[in-house]
Amino acid sequence: MITVDDYIQATFEKFQEAGIFFGHGTDNALDEAVYLVFATLGLDYDDGAAGSRRLSSAEIETLNTRRLDRIESRTPMAYLVGEAWFGGRRFLADSRALIPRSPIAELLIEKSLPFLDREPESILDLCCGGGCIGITAALEFDGACVDLADLSAEALELARENVTLHGLGREIRTLQSDLFDSIHSSYDLILSNPPYVPAEEVAELPAEYGHEPELGLLSDDEGLAIPLRILREAPNYLRDRGLLVLEVGHSHLQLSERLAGVPLLWLDFAYGGEGVLAITREDLLLYRESFV
Repeated sequence: MITVDDYIQATFEKFQEAGIFFGHGTDNALDEAVYLVFATLGLDYDDGAAGSRRLSSAEIETLNTRRLDRIESRTPMAYLVGEAWFGGRRFLADSRALIPRSPIAELLIEKSLPFLDREPESILDLCCGGGCIGITAALEFDGACVDLADLSAEALELARENVTLHGLGREIRTLQSDLFDSIHSSYDLILSNPPYVPAEEVAELPAEYGHEPELGLLSDDEGLAIPLRILREAPNYLRDRGLLVLEVGHSHLQLSERLAGVPLLWLDFAYGGEGVLAITREDLLLYRESFV
């Protein structure tokens, strides 16, 4: 009989040989193999005895199918098993939205948001995708009202499923909006992980990214068109002393060059990640002409 540990070891070796890309929840073949088996079988990651559990023939068949899809189609594991982890919490994941992987989770869990002199009472997750950032904010800042906004109706459907999964109701609204176009509220905190990848880079990404919605990745003008629009328009939707936290990933080099005279605070993360800036409403207004 094949045990969980046996199957993980065999899958680890196959993943290494296949040269698949990691970066949607794991960064190595062993963690990816564990992810496949534990998520597919619904095992507790903290169960020390799980490795000796014997697999049934039906379980092996399901695992084999998903393993083959991971290798041959390069489908990200989160889509194969229907779940992803963000900030230590489980979220539903599928091709309606990008797989959550933003370092903004660390800021929320550690409550290490710069410049804010109070806990936010109203929060906007702009370009929310599956809602993981905004839902994490709602869970960490008890009592805060959170809006989840996205252009994609499909992403918002997934976000609502994640809201239900985490037992949130009146604390969270979902809004279909092209950035701020349908937003009519003001906030203490705006969090945004928008599209910021230039078209030429999208074309060169590993095959795994081709399974994610391009709408969540692609931005014109060297990837800066959408981030610059957010910087221009955000102060209209922030309260006094409000804060914008904006992720631009690898495009932070282009943005830093473009906005050399603007005091952008680039944040550091203990658990990895880059390209996240914080800027106050007051500085957004002061330097607004630079964001054109």
